[in-house]
Amino acid sequence: MDGILPRVPDRVKRSVSRRLRSTRDAGMHRRCLIVINLINGRTVAHTAEVVGVAPSTVRRVAQRFVELGEAGLLDGRQDNGEVKLDERYLSILDGLVRSSPEDHGYRRPTWTREMLVKTMAKQTGVRIHLGTMSRALKQIGARRGRPRPTVKCPWSEAAKNARLRMIRRLIETLPKGHVAVYEDEVDVHLNPKIGLDWMGKGQQKEVLTPGQNIKQYLAGAMNAITGQLTWVEADKKNSMLFIALLHELRNAYPRAKVIHVILDNYKIHCSEITQAVLASLDGRIRLHFLPPYCPQHNKIERLWQDLHAAVTRNHRCPDMPSLMRRVRGFLQRRTGDAQARYLKAA
Repeated sequence: MDGILPRVPDRVKRSVSRRLRSTRDAGMHRRCLIVINLINGRTVAHTAEVVGVAPSTVRRVAQRFVELGEAGLLDGRQDNGEVKLDERYLSILDGLVRSSPEDHGYRRPTWTREMLVKTMAKQTGVRIHLGTMSRALKQIGARRGRPRPTVKCPWSEAAKNARLRMIRRLIETLPKGHVAVYEDEVDVHLNPKIGLDWMGKGQQKEVLTPGQNIKQYLAGAMNAITGQLTWVEADKKNSMLFIALLHELRNAYPRAKVIHVILDNYKIHCSEITQAVLASLDGRIRLHFLPPYCPQHNKIERLWQDLHAAVTRNHRCPDMPSLMRRVRGFLQRRTGDAQARYLKAA
């Protein structure tokens, strides 16, 4: 069949055209497009070129349409027998990709589709094609991404959970006149952090770097209840940066009886000079340390992630003053938005 389809009634052509416009199924859309092109007199080769498929695909679709009419436009895979990608198969696959190949006897630490096909065949007795595995991974929403490096907390689970419960209870039962904040520091580099971005086909965007890196440091404290942000800036990340933040907190909350600071175990938070300054404040500022290596429990960490995503990643600022203006603008907008949400909720 290298010419056109046999003449079809106008009502059939209109019906296929309606199906073409209304379907959301990519396969159905492609088959309807093939048939419409053939009905309009285009050759198999021309149709294949227009639709972007192989000539053999055009012939196969045309043959099914001749034999079955519009029913031939339906997905023929429904006649292939029992569905392999059933709910059970997809559930087991979801659990598998969340594990490591090393948990299943492989030396390779990252999954390949071939390894997934082989392992799933052992676990389910169902062997599928690599292309089908790609479809299965898409159905469960799996993606290829960068793992997040973590360090295991050296504390026991009981000790770790006890400390986290204490901090959570402190925030939930905060006495009147007391304030609780999450504290952390963040580095701002003039050389931009490189991150993912959308690009056109065949394009690789370039990020111009100034060359010699310059750093600026922020110490920030985010109110655990209102989201209000207090921060200070410095050229060095040392005890003086943290002490400057403590004084800024005292100014930001002049009526607070006690300011509870929830923070990590970084050395500047417990240095001798820091301890001396805390002692001079007569207990008005109290530090509550999180378990080691538990940044996910410090709520201000999310703010720093958003700062990098919205400002510092792939930035084009030529110098540190212009970059810091953007950083300040972002933080001011963020704390303003947080205050507005708090007042609206209240």
